[in-house]
Amino acid sequence: MGSCGARARQELLVLLSSVWLWVGSAQPTAPGPTHAPGSQLKFRLAGYPRKHNEGRVEVFYNDEWGTICDDDFTLANAHVLCRHLGFVAATGWAHSAKYGKGVGRIWLDNVNCAGSEKSIGDCKHRGWGNSDCSHEEDAGVVCKDERIPGFKDSNVIETEQSHVEEVRLRPVVSGARRPLPVVEGIVEVRYKDGWAQICDEGWNSQNSRVVCGMLGFPAEKKVNKNFYKLFTERQQLNYRLHSVSCAGTEVHLSMCAFEFYRGNTSAACAAGMPAVISCVPGPLFAASNAHKKKQRQQQQQQQSQPRIRLKGGAKVGEGRVEVLKRNEWGTICDDRWNLLSASVVCRELGFGSAKEALTGARMGQGTGPVHMNEVQCLGTEKSLWSCPFKNITQEDCKHSEDAAVRCNIPYMGYENLETWYWDASNVTEMVLSGVKCAGHEMSLSHCQHHGTSLNCRNTGTRFAAGVICSETASDLLLHAPLVQETAYIEDRPLHMLYCAAEENCLASSARLANWPYGHRRLLRFSSQIHNNGRADFRPKAGRHSWVWHECHRHYHSMDIFTHYDILTPNGTKVAEGHKASFCLEDTECEEDVAKRYECANFGEQGITVGCWDLYRHDIDCQWIDITDVKPGNYILQVVINPNFEVAESDFTNNAMKCNCKYDGHRIWVHSCHIGDALSEEANKRFEQYPGQLNNQIS
Repeated sequence: MGSCGARARQELLVLLSSVWLWVGSAQPTAPGPTHAPGSQLKFRLAGYPRKHNEGRVEVFYNDEWGTICDDDFTLANAHVLCRHLGFVAATGWAHSAKYGKGVGRIWLDNVNCAGSEKSIGDCKHRGWGNSDCSHEEDAGVVCKDERIPGFKDSNVIETEQSHVEEVRLRPVVSGARRPLPVVEGIVEVRYKDGWAQICDEGWNSQNSRVVCGMLGFPAEKKVNKNFYKLFTERQQLNYRLHSVSCAGTEVHLSMCAFEFYRGNTSAACAAGMPAVISCVPGPLFAASNAHKKKQRQQQQQQQSQPRIRLKGGAKVGEGRVEVLKRNEWGTICDDRWNLLSASVVCRELGFGSAKEALTGARMGQGTGPVHMNEVQCLGTEKSLWSCPFKNITQEDCKHSEDAAVRCNIPYMGYENLETWYWDASNVTEMVLSGVKCAGHEMSLSHCQHHGTSLNCRNTGTRFAAGVICSETASDLLLHAPLVQETAYIEDRPLHMLYCAAEENCLASSARLANWPYGHRRLLRFSSQIHNNGRADFRPKAGRHSWVWHECHRHYHSMDIFTHYDILTPNGTKVAEGHKASFCLEDTECEEDVAKRYECANFGEQGITVGCWDLYRHDIDCQWIDITDVKPGNYILQVVINPNFEVAESDFTNNAMKCNCKYDGHRIWVHSCHIGDALSEEANKRFEQYPGQLNNQIS
């Protein structure tokens, strides 16, 4: 479009800045300037339903409307904001997006007012645009219904309520047999206590693409309007919007140009009909087997192309963005990361448009290389790899700047299944047993289970399962290069291994040895275990149940914290070791991260986010007993939290593997990497690797 068209679109966006959508939120990357806001600040109340003196607080700063996070929010903050809005004081405030989730920037976080400030900018806060919140934490206020004398902006809600809080797709097929998700139907917007239609005059595929993206679908397709025309001719319609014009890259309908019908709409849309769309579901949500088969074929055809994945998210459709380059997975730096690029990622993965483009490693820090920086998608690309980006060096970006996304996903109705945590005394029957999930399933019914052959049908409430849910979790992973750098063999005399034998740190054949004479051959190495997640790693058991080991003079907070195994190239285990958590503590931390856990004096055990626990190669049980292992080529494998005792956001990166060649006297350890760091093709080559023929390890 020319400059005139662009200017007109900008003016429309300003006029429509009070129009918000219920479905989703957005948080572009770089924080705005931190100069004194002065007269630039404007305030308004938004959300639905609400009265004129309450609502979600929105701030106009740096030419953009945004919200305020509810972290540390107080009534004193609400007093300052209500005075901004022309009310004499506040009577209350609301958290957790009570008035609906906003869109755009989250301008303020951790606001701390005394209550007497003339401007919210005078209160303490993290800085304009500096926030770790999502729009699910948007703050609201309830102001006293008394105006400041002479205040001109009354913040009156128009009687027509000119905003869009919710959008849905209404199917006309019988609901009894209709599978979820709903992929085709009449587009409707929430209006007052009901739903209203959109006139399709001028409606095009770009409009359909935007609505499909909002509803969690990656693409749109043509729809047979003749059937719907016959259907709607017999219906009483209530039109709300008309003249909708989207570019196709918007993440919300509210970002498109459109107009509201005013007053009597009985003669509205005379030359048209309600807007109807048909959306294409992603592979996770496809209902028909034929459609799934077609999409599987498309995925197989794309397997040779660079791939993309989400890691570390608590829900389907969210996570840290990782891309595959030169057979190695890496992350994306968040410089210039925005909703356009995030939406390309979401659609490429089979989701809808992006709700949020997250920066600052909000979904945890990744490992390995940072493959891309300054990604600048137009929003129309089929793949992130089609967008312009910069290749970077390790000095340009750190994993603390890893980009992430939250995508729109379709409504599947899974909350209606029997997947709740309740007081076991109320259980009347068991419905599932033998449940075994991989972690990516959308519902418990998708996991492996015993089916109708329940194991505990008549056991009463004794074996009723329960869960405690959390938005954040830890994410442990091993520093693979350190294992490779520190591995060596030691022949340790038996008389020095009594404590180790007591804690089962030796092979079973050690019981038959001629104690205290002789020795055991040990493969020793250091383990440095990082917590790259979004919550501290804490032992499942409380201190009252930790086990004291007199010989080593320490408490074990977990029975088994790691598995150490030597495997043949085909996966047969030839030697093993396990390491109880002698003590989980913060050995070292990243800059500006304080240590929280220390074992001394029966202290709390755990690993803080951004810290790591180091087990040196020279402590007891930090080894594998390879006394009985014959010379040959092997795989060294280390698995953290092997029994899934503690929740993590990602279990796929808990394993580390190395190639090793043992000649009976020396061992060469090389090619160490986290289990999910390489492509499937590279992993297959790794498993079949014949081993080094000399000691020149490249």
